[in-house]
Amino acid sequence: MAKPEISEYEQKRLEKIAQNQALMRDLAQNAAASGFAPSASRKPRAAPKPKKPATPKIKEPAGPVRTSSRLRGIVADSEVAKRKAEEQDEAQRAQEQAKRQRRSSDLNLSDVHVAGKEWDSTGNFLSKVGPAKPYVRTFDADASRKAADKEVKALRKQMSGLELWDGTTPSNIKITPERIYSLGFHPTTDKPLVFAGDKLGSVGIFDASQTPSNDEKDEDEEDEWEPNMSTFKTHTRTIHSLQFSPSDSNVLYTASYDSSIRKLDLASSLSVEVYAPKDGEDEPLSGVELTERDPNMLHFTTLGGRFGMHDMRSRSPKNGGDIGPFQLSDKKIGGFSLHPSQPHLLATASLDRTLKIWDLRRITGPPLERMPLLVGEHTSRLSISHAAFNLAGQVATSSYDDTVKIYNFGNCASWQVGTELEEESMKPSTIIPHNNQTGRWVTILRPQWQASPSDGIQRFVIGNMNRFVDIYASTGEQLAQLGGEDITAVPAVAQFHPTMNWVAGGTASGKLCLWM
Repeated sequence: MAKPEISEYEQKRLEKIAQNQALMRDLAQNAAASGFAPSASRKPRAAPKPKKPATPKIKEPAGPVRTSSRLRGIVADSEVAKRKAEEQDEAQRAQEQAKRQRRSSDLNLSDVHVAGKEWDSTGNFLSKVGPAKPYVRTFDADASRKAADKEVKALRKQMSGLELWDGTTPSNIKITPERIYSLGFHPTTDKPLVFAGDKLGSVGIFDASQTPSNDEKDEDEEDEWEPNMSTFKTHTRTIHSLQFSPSDSNVLYTASYDSSIRKLDLASSLSVEVYAPKDGEDEPLSGVELTERDPNMLHFTTLGGRFGMHDMRSRSPKNGGDIGPFQLSDKKIGGFSLHPSQPHLLATASLDRTLKIWDLRRITGPPLERMPLLVGEHTSRLSISHAAFNLAGQVATSSYDDTVKIYNFGNCASWQVGTELEEESMKPSTIIPHNNQTGRWVTILRPQWQASPSDGIQRFVIGNMNRFVDIYASTGEQLAQLGGEDITAVPAVAQFHPTMNWVAGGTASGKLCLWM
């Protein structure tokens, strides 16, 4: 069979290929002879990955930094320039001297006294308070019950017997859209009705009397029943405090970081603004309180350290009946309380580390510097988050020094106008070790007394960083530690019902825990 003829074009193409291959062989031989050829055993290197450009780190100056006098408009060799240079040199020397200072003497912790008692191993806060450990109990009710007297033993049994509401799990009771900052029970004893204020100004309402119907249970037993809840957007910023009117249980007052106090009428479902600062000033409020003696007078504190009163009967809708506000602290007032039966006595807790007791019966000073009478003050090692009065004249505070302190002013009914307490009288009667390191994402822990306990025994609740709620007696003895397997976050905001042994706890995710 004859081979097909190759065209002239194809013949030239094949010749060209052969010439190129011969050329490549010659080049390879020359490279091998000169030592530039890659070794047969060595793999070719992979192409390097492009490096990300390094982000330049901006160093913070360790001390005072000299700045350009020319840019600041200061003439060279002038008196102003010389004075500026001298001030900078002095500041630099002062900082270097402060760095060199230190405590050279030994610090003996045995010199510290707790609640008027000698320091011992049971009072060592360093051994009792540590980092949060979820679900690890710090109180054993059974062991403590054996060592208690008859009255405390009965109360511990009663408080420890409270159980989580069995309608559904706490993770299914999302009472507010955002983090809970304040809680309150409606005064009614017919059913637990819980109100909550959150970070973005919403009020949530939960009725614990509701239960799933038989039809709902039969439809799908595996599905979690969802209770009905109501939410109202009444403020634009955090609702830090709420309180029911002492004269009308259908009226709820809320104080917010948006600088206003609003009145929510549950009967008419109407929310109205009853206080706002003058000229639209921004003055975030940290608390609101009313008393039975004068239910028309609002008492409030601000994050700027001020305390004021507003009479809602005044004709002007805003600040027409104001008394104050008074600058009681240079720093934030985190919480305050009025004595329930002596409402002229005011307790404030501040970021400046002080608990202060004031007498509102005497307000003196120049027009712009008027102040109520300071009865006494006590300073803690770190800032104080809240101060709460009870019926017996005791004040409970929580502090970032990891303590809950109880102060006893049981004789305050006999204080005359102008009474000023000595330093010894302002010392706490009891100090309880308690982890209060909430950090950034958990609402600050604040002790809250039961307003009118049915058995007359004063007690308060406070959140526990191990995902519990602690109950203490006025003597500092712990009565119970409430918890549950379904609690997945810290119930930091804790509240007692005014008269019933019902306890609520609110979490950073807007969930509600309810013990009954």
